[in-house]
Amino acid sequence: VISRMVLGKRYLDESKNSIVTPEEFKKMLDELFLLNGVLNIGDSIPWLGFMDLQGYVKRMKVLSKKFDKFLEHVLDEHNVRRKAVENYVAKDMVDVLLQLADDPSLEIKLERHGVKAFTQDLLAGGTESSAVTVEWAISELLKRPDIIKKATEELDRVIGQNRWVQEKDIPNLPYIEAVVKETMRLHPVAPMLVPRECREDCKVAGYDVQKGTRVLVSVWTIGRDPTLWDEPEAFKPERFLEKSIDVKGHDFELLPFGAGRRMCPGYSLGLKVIQAS
Repeated sequence: VISRMVLGKRYLDESKNSIVTPEEFKKMLDELFLLNGVLNIGDSIPWLGFMDLQGYVKRMKVLSKKFDKFLEHVLDEHNVRRKAVENYVAKDMVDVLLQLADDPSLEIKLERHGVKAFTQDLLAGGTESSAVTVEWAISELLKRPDIIKKATEELDRVIGQNRWVQEKDIPNLPYIEAVVKETMRLHPVAPMLVPRECREDCKVAGYDVQKGTRVLVSVWTIGRDPTLWDEPEAFKPERFLEKSIDVKGHDFELLPFGAGRRMCPGYSLGLKVIQAS
């Protein structure tokens, strides 16, 4: 889904014009997600960084070259397509980014390397996170046939059995939405949100936190806090039918995408992909 929305086609399918095979593309994505999450000793002990004891930096450089070659091909492919048609209408996110890069009226110029960076961020941020959430939802549902029955009954009642679910149907599927929220509560894709910095001296749970201190928010802990949730370890979608809690960062109890100006910029897209899946 993300590949079609961002790149305009599925790169996991065989194509004679593709610069990478489906297996190579999947391997690149897997390597990207793995290296994003590893603990690199050089990050914790800077004076050991130059030694690259675990070999992660070398692997990152190799992967960076592969991705750059792939993204150059994607951009060239899109540019050829755009130039072949007069008054070309954008069909995917890369088309939109290239149009912005060609717009002379923009106050801040978007360069080619910026287009590649945005494209890689969209692929990395939208692929693994959505897939992992759907996998966790399936895992929980397989253990609870009663929840599957309720979800199926809602789908049959609202959608029927003669068509696929569409984006416009999602607001009419409160139980399905509750299943998604409960999955995100128990199994957040990012257990620790991206680092913040304390803007002023404050006291948290009796501890003094100085201005400028790096702060990490554990949404995994918040989602399992017994003072916030009844039976926090249980998978109970019904709890969200009783409370008006969303995932947009307005409610402290549920922050799978973070909150404020540094929350996930692609949360809306990711949420729609998960709900539709």
